[in-house]
Amino acid sequence: MLHHRPTVLILASGRGERFKASGGAVHKLQALLAGKPVLQHTLDAVRASGLPWHVEDAGHPGMGDAIAAAVRRTANAAGWLVLPGDLPLVQPATLQTMAQVLVDQRAVVAWPEFAGERGHPVAFGQDCLDDLLALRGEKGAAPVVRKWAGQQRGLAVPVQDEGVVADIDTVDALAQAEALWHLRQAG
Repeated sequence: MLHHRPTVLILASGRGERFKASGGAVHKLQALLAGKPVLQHTLDAVRASGLPWHVEDAGHPGMGDAIAAAVRRTANAAGWLVLPGDLPLVQPATLQTMAQVLVDQRAVVAWPEFAGERGHPVAFGQDCLDDLLALRGEKGAAPVVRKWAGQQRGLAVPVQDEGVVADIDTVDALAQAEALWHLRQAG
């Protein structure tokens, strides 16, 4: 049975080596942001979006392998929003917007842009199923995006959500995310 709404794929199987190399004492997804683990913030946003979701946290050799495994487990979805687990500030409304782009079928692949910078989640329609299942290695889904964007079936979606580009790859990035989180709470 095909589900009518895209499924959010939360990628949580990376090693977090850059974060550790920058001085992080724990895995980046377990690092605390405003008193809560980074991954918990991401999960909270996904749950608040109301979209179906799947966490891919089994160890995989690369992001491409993780995406392929997650798509394999959710192959009956109407599409997928690929969201790395280290984007704790992404807003539920942004997830809903990206899902709606797929539902409206304006594109087969779509990515959010904040201030001209590409972010996540990247949205993939069912047409991408075979390409996503074939992914391997560290490159993630970039080849799939290039293929469909090259066929004029890709779409950049401007968003007012800095959370789409605020990934936690270093201790400094965590500190910047913490500052942004406090600004949002004050606003």
